[in-house]
Amino acid sequence: MEAAERQLVEHGRILAEGIRAALPGWVVSAVHSRLPDMDLEVRQAAEAAGAQAAVVVGEEVAELLAAGIHNQRENPLAVLRRAVRYPTGVLRAAGVVPVDRDDFAIARFPDDAYDLVPASFSDIHPDLRDPGIAWGAAKAFVHRHRGPG
Repeated sequence: MEAAERQLVEHGRILAEGIRAALPGWVVSAVHSRLPDMDLEVRQAAEAAGAQAAVVVGEEVAELLAAGIHNQRENPLAVLRRAVRYPTGVLRAAGVVPVDRDDFAIARFPDDAYDLVPASFSDIHPDLRDPGIAWGAAKAFVHRHRGPG
């Protein structure tokens, strides 16, 4: 069991590092998806927001993944979804009109005016798919063998 727990920690570290590395590019890409003709000022704002997201959200994800599995009250994708505030802030400042969203999206993600919330790790970057799956499988294995609480 000790080896499985070490693997879980390692998978969490890899996932957290990947998220931290991918966030700056995702923020710029998210802004670009709603403002394809962004000017230099908006691009610089998106890059700055992406750097900030990497620090703030990256740290939140790293802290969550470093916590014991019974202390994880949410999953890393839920934390990662909070990064939507970074491209949203840039788009609002640029005067971009919010997009129409369905009732479910509005209720579930009220702050996502531009419909940018990632559905999966690979929506942030394709290279996060496998680390996300590996971490989830390792967590499930440890949880199953350790038992509840």
